[in-house]
Amino acid sequence: MSINNYLQVGDKAPTFSAISVYQQEFKEVNLSDYLGKYVILLFYPLDFTFVCPTELIAFSDSYNQFQDLNTEILGISVDSEYCHLAWMQLDRDSGGVGDLSYPLVSDLNKQISLSYSILNHEGKALRGLFIIDQKGLIQHCTVNNLDVGRNVHETLRLLKAIQYVQNNPDEVCPANWQPGDPTIKSDLNTSKEYFKSI
Repeated sequence: MSINNYLQVGDKAPTFSAISVYQQEFKEVNLSDYLGKYVILLFYPLDFTFVCPTELIAFSDSYNQFQDLNTEILGISVDSEYCHLAWMQLDRDSGGVGDLSYPLVSDLNKQISLSYSILNHEGKALRGLFIIDQKGLIQHCTVNNLDVGRNVHETLRLLKAIQYVQNNPDEVCPANWQPGDPTIKSDLNTSKEYFKSI
């Protein structure tokens, strides 16, 4: 962890073991089991709220796109596993989330949220989104306030950009980069080729 004791991009992601709900069953989740894959940690405030189901459903509906990028998703809130189960058993038309394509992790003791520095003064997790790479390093983090949901498409774009530069260490991705767009060679002379083209 960085010297100010707050997580930063490039830090090792804090590991954890916790109970989750997946496919209507309780299952222990260990972050270390995901080494070799990318992981999206999707913190959210509470079950049975308003913005949260829209986010969780949107990420679930796009789950195959994350799978194609060797990426798993873990939803995390300070609710119990029993609360998660009840919410998943409630259909979407009634404010539930139904069967999600990824586990919902119980952080009832709030230790995971604390370790990722996203627990607010009310004891809820803010909308923290962390992209962790195959080596367990944090490559991206954003934190939204409670009232504003996140964008699945932007998360996918960021994930693709992170994977691209990790596979092409002599290149960097400029603003608004999409797969197939030109990149910048991270060299003082050759980078000019990109700037001349814009």
